[in-house]
Order: sequence, then structure tokens, then C-alpha cells
Amino acid sequence: MDDIRKERLMISICTLAGISCIIQNYIGKWEFWVPAVVLAGIFALWILHLSNNLSSNHRIYIYFTFAAFLLFYHGIHETSLFDISISVVLFMVTFTMSDRINLLNMIFIEYILVMLIQFRFLYLNSQADLKPFDIMRIVYHVVTVLTLYVFSRITVNRRNTEKDKIREWMDTVSQNDHDMEDFLSNISHELRTPVNVISGMTSILQKNNNCNELSTIQHAGIRLAHQIEDIQDYTELKRGELLLDEENYMCISLINDVVENYKAMKNKDELELIVDLAPETPSMLRGDIEKLHKLFRHLIENAVKFTRRGGIYVKVFPIQQQYGINLTIEITDTGMGMTRADMSRVSKGMYQANKKRNRSTGGIGIGLPIVYGIVHRMGGFVNISSTKGKGTTVRISIPQQVVDPTPCLSIEGSSAENIVFFFRPEKYTVPEVRDFYRSMAINLATGLRLKLYSAVTKNELERLIKDLDVSYIFTGEEEYAANHDLLNELAEKDYRIVVSANAGFEADEGSRVVIVQKPYAFPVVRALNGEGFVSVSDDNSQKPVFDRVSALVVDDEVMNLVVASGLLRDYGMTVDTAESGREAIEKYETGQYDVIFMDHMMPEMDGVETARRIRQAADTSFRKPVIIALTANALSGAREMFMKEGFDGFIAKPINLGEFERVMKNVLPEDMISYEGRDDR
Repeated sequence: MDDIRKERLMISICTLAGISCIIQNYIGKWEFWVPAVVLAGIFALWILHLSNNLSSNHRIYIYFTFAAFLLFYHGIHETSLFDISISVVLFMVTFTMSDRINLLNMIFIEYILVMLIQFRFLYLNSQADLKPFDIMRIVYHVVTVLTLYVFSRITVNRRNTEKDKIREWMDTVSQNDHDMEDFLSNISHELRTPVNVISGMTSILQKNNNCNELSTIQHAGIRLAHQIEDIQDYTELKRGELLLDEENYMCISLINDVVENYKAMKNKDELELIVDLAPETPSMLRGDIEKLHKLFRHLIENAVKFTRRGGIYVKVFPIQQQYGINLTIEITDTGMGMTRADMSRVSKGMYQANKKRNRSTGGIGIGLPIVYGIVHRMGGFVNISSTKGKGTTVRISIPQQVVDPTPCLSIEGSSAENIVFFFRPEKYTVPEVRDFYRSMAINLATGLRLKLYSAVTKNELERLIKDLDVSYIFTGEEEYAANHDLLNELAEKDYRIVVSANAGFEADEGSRVVIVQKPYAFPVVRALNGEGFVSVSDDNSQKPVFDRVSALVVDDEVMNLVVASGLLRDYGMTVDTAESGREAIEKYETGQYDVIFMDHMMPEMDGVETARRIRQAADTSFRKPVIIALTANALSGAREMFMKEGFDGFIAKPINLGEFERVMKNVLPEDMISYEGRDDR
């Protein structure tokens, strides 16, 4: 029986004893004022219990005091000689539940005191005629009370001993858990060094021998490093030692990192990733960017694991608050879903909601518990809605300070552009994916205040072009492949054709359509701002080669380094990488680099400060490095801001090849640029 039920039972017995005392008081014509006191006491006991004031220990002593008063009042009357023992038995049994030896001792002492008062009455009342049978009754009552007292003490001592053993066992288990957490924490720290060495040596080997085997080793090292971090985070969360490191970060940069990390995942090739970033989201916030990266990684990895067909819809939007915003992140998949039992276990931070399910898909099963722990530590909340067999939606909301309220996505010029989305919905076999794309398009058009029209057939597209002053046509790679003649022809006119496609997709040779990364709002906004479109006079026949250039790529996100390094090597460059501003400065002081590609938002030292210190180091050695900002800053004035800070060029993430080539031609001397035919592209 739990403590609350024990208390209620005690109060109930005290209430019955009080009512019985009042009845006896009336029948025996005892003191007239006592019934009012007893009723007030009963009422006070229930109020004390229901209000939950004072501690449980103090409340029990108050209940005991009231019961002791009733026992004493009942026992000091001459007519109670044979009743007092029964009252004491009831009193003792009731408070045996409290497991307090001192209360049993006080009950027994009170019994002795009351019996002495009764014997005093017998002595003073010489007329009392006690028969041998009455004397035997008194002796029997006393022996019964004494026996019950002894057995009650034995019972209480035994229960207290068992409680001590359980408490000692719980302390041992807790200490073992703490020791295991220490072990996991220490071993995760020890494993970091060899894993970092493996990743670093693999990167060095890739510079001279870029092959799939080395790439596989590198990705395996990154995955192992993430799992080691997960163990560390899990142990810190269990021990309440997870610390937050807040700094300013750009929303666009965060989302761009998320997309690049997704590209490196396995088992995602058959899935559609739709990223819906609300344009009104403030461009710069303050929070723990590293923890946000981990939240995205766990949620998307979890969605990829349990989704065999369909897609994953990532929606990010702000909810205005007095302290800033609640950054709300919703990730919806079309996977196998979760049961109510799974969601209940996960919400309590339990390891592996479904061990069999996780065993079949990989992972160590602590992703969602880590998400719950980090979000709660950041002052936010997590909500999971899921239907078995129909997918899962995880929504997290995290308080963030607003540093720059400027919308993270905006377009220059008129806000009344007519835009046509030319997509064939039947190409998506999972209906939810069509809904995801439709929601993203509507939210983007609404946030940017654009006029959006939909065309699902070639005839509908031609009719819209005829009836409206269309400026942009967005389409997919399947639609482009089926209607490339029409779209290429429109691109030669004043229409701007944008094809959302997977990596590796190429337009027809000589076509003026723009290929943007699928499916992400930032490349769409860049296209709406005119970036990536080339003029007819541009030379599209030859690809530049920069095989005489040594480049240093600086970015705090490992996957961004992998992506950028692969692209630069494709142009013949010799590439080195640095994961922080401090490391970049050290490498520049000891190495020889012609071009430095610098990320903007990095922890400890941002890209602007890093570039300033590199230029100071270059002045002492009479060098003049070319520093290009490589950032996901989508603000219209970002280019001017970086140029004003002393950067030689600006390239936005995700990297557009045409823009990259144009910038490199502008910043490099002609003797570092050669050309080859574009037939291989």
C-alpha cells in the first residue's frame, strides 16, 4: 500500500473512533465540550491531508496526536475499564502501518498510564465487586495488548530491515549505473582520438588517390564518430551534465548543412527529401548550433531508417514570442510508424523503443531519447504523432533569441512575379510526397508574396504562358526530360527555366535552363534573384581547369568539407581542409595556398575574423592570399557585406557551378586557368 492510501486509512479509522467517542460521550453524559473539539479535529485532519501541507512524516504525527487524545479521553472514565484494551488494539494496529517503533512505544506507555488510572478508580471505589471472571478478563486484555505490541514491533522491525536492504540495493544499482556512465564517457573520449586519426589519414590519402574505397572508409569513420558522440551525449543527459554553448548562427547555414549531411546518408536514394523553410524565419538567431545539428541528424537518420518508400518532409518555421521566437521543426516521414507503447517509452527517454526494429536497420537506438533530452535541456518540448504503418511526425519547438530579424529568404525587385510550377503529380507513387511538395510550394509563395500557378501537362503550361506574363517556370528533371525541346526553346526567349533535380543531372548541351538542388527553398530563391542564369554571349563551350591552384577550404561542418573538396578536385585543384578558424590560421602559416574558401559562421572565431588574421599573417610574409566567402547567407546584401569586409569573392552554398566558375575567373590570374572541352560534362 502506498503512503497516500495508508494516510487515508489512518484518518478513516481516527474518524470512526472520534464518532464513536462522541456517541459514548452522549450516552455516558461525559464532558459537554469534548464533542465540538473532536469534530473540529476530524475536520482539521481531512483538510490537512487533502491540502497536502507539511511533510508526510509531520502529518502522521498529527494523526497520532489526535488518536492519542481520543484514547486518553476514553480511558479516563470509569465505565471504560473493559473497553480501553480494545481501543488500544485498534490504535496499535492502525499505526503499525506507519512503520515507526517510537509510536508503538508511546501507545503502549499510554495504555499502561490509562490502566493505572482505571486501577486507581477500582481502589478508590471500595464498592466495586470484581469477580474472578472479571479479573481474568482484565488479565486477558493486558496480555493481548502486550502480545500485539511485541508482534507489532517485530513486524515493523522486519519491514524497516527490508526497506534498508531495498534502499541499499537501489544505491548499489545507482552507483553501478553511475560507474557504467563514467565508463561509457571515458571510453567515448578514448575512442575519439583513433577515430579522428583514421578520418584524418583517410582525408590525406584521398588527396593523392581519390577512390571509392577511401571514401567508404571516411564515411564509416564519420558514422562511428557520430555514434561515439551519441554515447557521450546520452551519458551526459542521464547524469544531468549536458552543457549548452550558445552563439550566433544563420538559419540558412544551418539548413544547408542539414541538406549536405543528408546527401551523405545511405539508404536515402529512393526517398524524396523536401525542405520547407519559412521565408519569415529571422536570418540570425542565438542558440546552441551544435545541438541543433545533432537534433536534425538524429531525426532525419531515424526517418531514413524506417522509411522504405516515399519521402521525408522537413518544415522549419518561427513562432513569435516576447523573448524572441520558438524555432519549430517538424519532420514527417512515410515510414512504418510507431505504436502508442513505442511513443510512450521514447518520451520517457528509454533506450531503443523497438529493439528488433532497430536491429534490422542499424543504429544504437538512443537517437530519440537524445532528442528528448537535448530539447528539454534547451527549454523546449517534443511531440510525436504516429500511426502504425502510415508514418511519423516529430515536432520540436525550441526557444531562441533573435539577433537579426531580417527574413532569411527574400527576393529583390517586384513581389508580384508570375511563377508556374510544372510538375506531374502522378510520378510520385506515394500520395503524401505530392502533398509535401504542394505544401512547400504554397508556403514559399505565400512567404515571398509571389503569384503561383500550377501546370501538370504540356498543354496547361502553354496555356498559362499565353494567358499570363510568366517570368519563371520551375519544373522537375522528369518533366524536363519529357519536354526538353519546349523548355529549351522557352529558355532561349525571356523565360527563366529552373529545373529542380538530383545531383548529377545535366541539361541539354547549350541549354540556358538552370539546374538547382532538389528540393530546397534557398536555391529557388537564388534563382528568383537571377543568380545562375547566363547571357547568350557567355562562353559555354569550354570548362575551366585550375590544376595549378592550391586551395584551403575552411568549414566547421565535416560534410561541407567533403562536398567542397570533391567539387574543387573535379576542377584539378590541390585541396586541404580546416575545421575551424584557428586551424585555418595555423595551416596558412605553415603552408602555401593560392585560394582560401572561408565559411562565415563558425564557433569560437567566425570567417570574417579568421580572414582578417590570415591577412595579418600574410603581410608579415609578403603574401597576398585570395579569400572567397563560401557561405549559405541568403540575404540580398550578403555579397556587398563580404566584399566590404575584404573578401575577394563570394560563392553561396549550395555551390552553383556556373557561379563558381565565374568567380574563379575573376579572382585568379590568367596563368592559373586553362580550359578543356565541355563534352564530358
